[in-house]
Amino acid sequence: MLFNVAPAQIENTEAPPLPATSFGFCFRYVTAYLWGILLMAALEAGQAACSILLPYAIKQIMDAVTLAHTLKIDVWTKVESPLWLFGLLNLGIVLFSRASGSILIMLGPTLRLRVRRELFAYLQHHSQRYFLSHFAGSLANRISEVSLGVANVIWTVLFDFWPLIISFSVSLILLIGVNLELALTLGLWIAVYVLISFLLALRCRQYAQKYAAARSMVSGKIVDSVTNIMNAKLFARREYEQTYLGGYLNTEVKIARQTFWFMERIRWFQFIAAMILMLGIIGYALKIWSANAMTVGEFAMAASLSLMLIEQARGLSRRFLEFFEYTGNINDGVSQIIQPHEILDPVNAKNLIVKSGTIKFHKVDFSYVAGKPVFQNLNISIKSGEKVGLVGFSGSGKSSLLNLILRLFEPQSGSILIDQQNIHSVSQESLRNNIAMIPQDPMLFHRTLMENIRYGRLDASDNEVIEASKKAHAHEFIMDTEEGYESLVGERGVKLSGGQRQRIALARAILKNSSILLLDEATSALDSITERLIQESLVYLMRHKTVMVIAHRLSTLSHLDRILVFHQGQIIENGSHAELLRLNGHYAKLWSMQAGGFLPEAADIQVRS
Repeated sequence: MLFNVAPAQIENTEAPPLPATSFGFCFRYVTAYLWGILLMAALEAGQAACSILLPYAIKQIMDAVTLAHTLKIDVWTKVESPLWLFGLLNLGIVLFSRASGSILIMLGPTLRLRVRRELFAYLQHHSQRYFLSHFAGSLANRISEVSLGVANVIWTVLFDFWPLIISFSVSLILLIGVNLELALTLGLWIAVYVLISFLLALRCRQYAQKYAAARSMVSGKIVDSVTNIMNAKLFARREYEQTYLGGYLNTEVKIARQTFWFMERIRWFQFIAAMILMLGIIGYALKIWSANAMTVGEFAMAASLSLMLIEQARGLSRRFLEFFEYTGNINDGVSQIIQPHEILDPVNAKNLIVKSGTIKFHKVDFSYVAGKPVFQNLNISIKSGEKVGLVGFSGSGKSSLLNLILRLFEPQSGSILIDQQNIHSVSQESLRNNIAMIPQDPMLFHRTLMENIRYGRLDASDNEVIEASKKAHAHEFIMDTEEGYESLVGERGVKLSGGQRQRIALARAILKNSSILLLDEATSALDSITERLIQESLVYLMRHKTVMVIAHRLSTLSHLDRILVFHQGQIIENGSHAELLRLNGHYAKLWSMQAGGFLPEAADIQVRS
């Protein structure tokens, strides 16, 4: 395909191999649309040549008129051919420019779409650690700026630099035919001027990159503040947020002024240099003409070409500045997004096949930060269909265990097996397809309720979605909304209560119907009445599944097959609720410490070795 007009039809589940340099990144998309770009380059060359040849056609007309008056013959017989040339050149400008513009309409949006799609695809493969370290708004802003920057870099070369090269070349050839010294003087000035402009603009690149980074940072801060607007209201921190954001806005303004002042100094140079040359060239051409060394038409052509080239060269500095601003934006985005992926699938990774749902941790060592281990030599075996609870104070490693099963983080050593298959040797997609997770804070898209529930299984019918909602006791409140299942939930589900979001997450898990189920405080946001209803749904959902449950409300775990008691990254007790109470150890003390059915965040408890 010449233009690859429909890239959205391409399905790619792997991260695209994106270059980590701004030049390599741009070149990737030049080669992807090479034939369309080459055709546009040819058309732009034709337009530039026609435009710069107009002074030559005017010279021919003026010389023809002068000759006709000298010979006292009919003017029209002499100017007919030059007029035809003048008309054809204007027609060529129209046809070449509009043909190039038509291709741009087809190519431009498609190119930007492809850049955004591939950057997003690459971003998706980053680990959870990466996303915890970056603002979502800043990343989204960088994707937008990089896609725009790539397009602008290509169009600047194609529509600004390339036509200028054609114009300079044709003009100097024409001027050589009039006066070699004039042509050499103008050519030398243009070469020196372009070189100095390029070097100055090159120095501006570091300013442009800092400015792009500052804009992305401010965008991220604004998104973070807007996302937490309720916190600002609850704590009456409106003025504080304005002041806090104002500090970053002032930093952006400071960097912007540094960038723009440097650009302004470059413009002073280019305007003064262009003014001096304009006066010098016109004066030099007048001297040659007064010495009868050129005709009136040649003088007019030389003056017109010189003025056109000087004006275009003066605009070249601005284009250099814009070009390096675009490359600065690209470099900023590429450096932040195109980093090595922390968690990778092995080459030709197989799909995980789950039949029974056994889970085994074998000598697993894990830490988020070097020197601060979460697990050391952790060994766990969970049978098929077993229902296991995880108990412990905050920070004891319960959620980390689930994160490792989902492969959101990698252990430093050891292995994790599901049905005797090492999860590090299978694809991440197949792993997570076989696990349903209901987190403490359900994550919903700003989409309809139907879409959010169907996210558990994309090929589910409307009736299946509704049936899953009924099992999760979500159908009732959904039907009470204004648009039912077509109601939008707001960003991150802000239009729903905590309990409603939890029930949507439960319906999604019921619909997914995976062999392994992970629950992280799945009922913590529910009132007692709703929790009893949800417990019925959970009993249905847990049937024939291997289940791991985190809960601070220990009564939630009392009916499970087994409970693992965590303390500082170690499993210190293991058994059923009744067995652990009879043991009268750590779990029994936790049971007695419950306030309102919940564990406290932490306590000083001596742990038996």
